Amino acid sequence: MPDPAAARDAAEEASALSHPAVAPDASAAYGEHPDQVVDFYAPRDGRGSAPLVVLLHGGAWRAPYDRRHVTPFADFLARRGFAVANVEYRRGASLPQQRGGEDGGPVAGRWPETFDDVAAAMDALPELARTALPQADPRRTVLTGHSAGGHLALWAAARHVLPAGSPWRLPAEPQLRGVVALAPIADLARAAELDVCGGAVHQLLGGEREFEARARCADPAVLLPTGIATTVVQGREDTVVPQAVAESFVDAAAKAGETVGFTLLADIGHFPLIDPAADACAVVAEEIAQLAW
Repeated sequence: MPDPAAARDAAEEASALSHPAVAPDASAAYGEHPDQVVDFYAPRDGRGSAPLVVLLHGGAWRAPYDRRHVTPFADFLARRGFAVANVEYRRGASLPQQRGGEDGGPVAGRWPETFDDVAAAMDALPELARTALPQADPRRTVLTGHSAGGHLALWAAARHVLPAGSPWRLPAEPQLRGVVALAPIADLARAAELDVCGGAVHQLLGGEREFEARARCADPAVLLPTGIATTVVQGREDTVVPQAVAESFVDAAAKAGETVGFTLLADIGHFPLIDPAADACAVVAEEIAQLAW
């Protein structure tokens, strides 16, 4: 008997990934590796100055999934009057000890390169944006990311509370208007318990033996409170990154004395949040606007 939930998930994914890739208005490198690049999208309404939305794509931190699948979403935000920076970063495996899961498929993330890249991109973005996209106002920056990219967005906003000695630690709170995390893998421990994305969390951190030590520097649910305005947008019917992961992060924030906005969308799964054809995408744009303007 067909599974209605599986059919819905497949249809939502197909819709989100059916849009043609949208070429950027400019691109700039923040390092020498081919994946160390940012694509910029100018606000389509001709504004002289616009908030900068920094977009981190998902795909379980795995190499086959790059920034191209969120370019229609980046264009959607640009048509809403935002300047957009679509960040690429290193994913998958290059080191022998990190290569291949049990099924032989692509491994999730690289330690430490995935985190190196997000930190480097964030540090470089204000200057890159001034040159590549003068319409962008880095003083009004909002971070957003979907799924694994939602994890990275939350992590990037928490670098000032990383443990002392971390190479990614910032000396002060980053200059952000806030974070809008879309179906994020926001609590790594809870996500690992639920085997989100087929072992991706353990792979990201280099294996189960490394999990406890590395999670202290990588898990947004541990790096709290941040003092950064944060909202999580989640579909109630998400089976890729279940609602329980977001709830665990929101609860951890509350225990740390911080309030995180939590927008739950009925009858919505994982992919409509980045699908310009879906009503959920307009909800996401509104959440970003509330922080940015």
